[in-house]
Amino acid sequence: MTTQTISLLILTAVLSAIVVFFQYFRSKENAPVRNKLIYAILRFISVATILLLIFNPKFRKKNNYIEKASLIVAVDNSSSVPFLGQDGSSTDFIEKIRSSNSINDRFDLEFVTFGNSLKTNSNFDYGEGQTKINEALSSLGKVYKTKKAPVLLISDGNQTYGENYAYSSVNYPQEVFPVVLGDTVEKTDLKISQLNVNKYAFLKNEFPVELILNYNGDNAIETNFQIKKGNRVLFNQRLQFSPSKKSEIISTTLSADAEGTQLYAAVLQPLANEQNTINNTKEFAVEVIDQKTNILIISDIVHPDLGALKKSIESNERRKVDIEKTSIDVQKINDYQLVILYQPNSRFRNFFTELERSKANNLIITGTKTDWNFLNNIQQNFRKEYSRQREDVQAELNTAYSNFALNDPGFREYPPLEDFLGDIRFNIPFETILNQTIRNIETGNPLLFTTEEDGKRQAVLLGENIWRWRAQNYLDTKTFRDFDEFFGKLIFYLATNKKRNRLDVNFESFYNGNTEIRISAQYFDKNYEFDPNANVFIDLKNTSDNNSRTVPMLLKNNYYEVDLSGLPPGDYDFTLRVQNEQLSRAGSFRVLDFDIEKQFLNADLDKLSKLAENSGGLLFFPDQFDTLEQELLSRDSFKPVQKNKEEIVPLIDWKYLLLLIMLSLTAEWFLRKYNGLI
Repeated sequence: MTTQTISLLILTAVLSAIVVFFQYFRSKENAPVRNKLIYAILRFISVATILLLIFNPKFRKKNNYIEKASLIVAVDNSSSVPFLGQDGSSTDFIEKIRSSNSINDRFDLEFVTFGNSLKTNSNFDYGEGQTKINEALSSLGKVYKTKKAPVLLISDGNQTYGENYAYSSVNYPQEVFPVVLGDTVEKTDLKISQLNVNKYAFLKNEFPVELILNYNGDNAIETNFQIKKGNRVLFNQRLQFSPSKKSEIISTTLSADAEGTQLYAAVLQPLANEQNTINNTKEFAVEVIDQKTNILIISDIVHPDLGALKKSIESNERRKVDIEKTSIDVQKINDYQLVILYQPNSRFRNFFTELERSKANNLIITGTKTDWNFLNNIQQNFRKEYSRQREDVQAELNTAYSNFALNDPGFREYPPLEDFLGDIRFNIPFETILNQTIRNIETGNPLLFTTEEDGKRQAVLLGENIWRWRAQNYLDTKTFRDFDEFFGKLIFYLATNKKRNRLDVNFESFYNGNTEIRISAQYFDKNYEFDPNANVFIDLKNTSDNNSRTVPMLLKNNYYEVDLSGLPPGDYDFTLRVQNEQLSRAGSFRVLDFDIEKQFLNADLDKLSKLAENSGGLLFFPDQFDTLEQELLSRDSFKPVQKNKEEIVPLIDWKYLLLLIMLSLTAEWFLRKYNGLI
């Protein structure tokens, strides 16, 4: 109890006593002393309680409680589990955990599944197309960073995506107890472990193909490898494997002799006694195009933004980026579909003049090396009333932007860009992609915007250090994909003058069988404003069996999207349509016959053993439940811990005081009424 609280209690008692004294002992009320004393006590209680509620002193309250460790039961929900015939073993083991009184008494059980992603779930269908063990463990480590939470990992250990969990587990904060699903005895097997090929190739050119082939077995064998296109053999090679030579790298080139999506098959002839022949064949596709988008970046300074822009743009193989200084021939810009002017100054004058003459699309990026006096005078689209004060500015996505569909990688959490402080004034219509914020306060100025006038498109980014955004995307997701996809959409919009359609569709010409299949679309009303209230549907047809279905598309930010993941391999035609509108778009795509979850014959015992060793856990098999149970119960670090929690409780939260006030006032009134004083 604090000094302030004690002072308030004393003050309450004194004030209450004064009120009672003047009301009952200084008044001329004719009542026996004994009755006056009773009345005074009741009135003292009432007044003191009311004053306490007014002063509302605070008291410290200590609560003791028992905290049990959490036992995270992480279940592999991928399709490799039933493929190895282990779905029954997994389900039985989970039921043993649920029915164990000892484990339930010792731990707070929490069930999660992992496959494509980590989910809080106690239902298992073993149907997911990817296994991301490292991502699941990383997410669990963040969630249970401050609490004891050992992990029971029920899996075959065959990861299909992500960083090697056997080594990253060195830094995992919790003990992991893998339960191995699947046979650990290696069987004789030939397989195509990896295939590397570019997604795009150019007509009449050759494109490289690289494959890694592996052999598990105890005998020397000979087999044949081919690459086919339909029934035509494009590449053929005899191979020899043995216990001392278990892998082979094949590198070759194929000719892109026809435009469009071309389907190929890599085939490794199976052995007579081979059990799994699914991993002996791998289909792949290449989209053959007849031209490439060429983009020029002009800059007179050296900056990490230039490298980040080049890497991001060229992540799409259909694009090529050149970086030049202002000393190049100005006419050279006419060889490019898009020109990026990085931090322009007076030496850019001829380029602005040529861009204005040719009505060429461009992207301007400003920063602390930008000459704003020059930029304000050389063009009339916008003007910045700037100061020499530098400012860190952050971005917030404008979800109402309508020129193309936008994804948000998480701009609010990205590092700030740097530019001079100042307001922007526009002389032509513009659309904002990213709003500018300073210390989480919107300035009313755009950070990234686009303009379109007389068929000429322009975008302006008001800040340097965009390389930090791309790096932050990698730190957050271990990939540059989200940033590159966002920036790629901007580049696509600027690099083409294609007339806007009221219904735009975005899809790939082919998808691997184990990847997400998403088709997105934008629908605009007759004023070319995005309509978020439309009912957009996709009519999907499998061309091999003519099986059709209609699926509604869901609204996401400023576009509609449908997830068709899980489609069986084959060719599909689709029609996108808007309800109550004579408006539709048609297209087609192919789903390749490849299931990465069916490429394994055994559990990955080595990685699971390393995971247990690095994290301080132990490895078990489904028939060792009793041993696992004993191990979990015997570890002192998993025992319940008594903790105390101190709370500061305001007196006004005590509801009993209100009851006390009512009782004391009622009793006083009743007694005074009974004695004829009222």
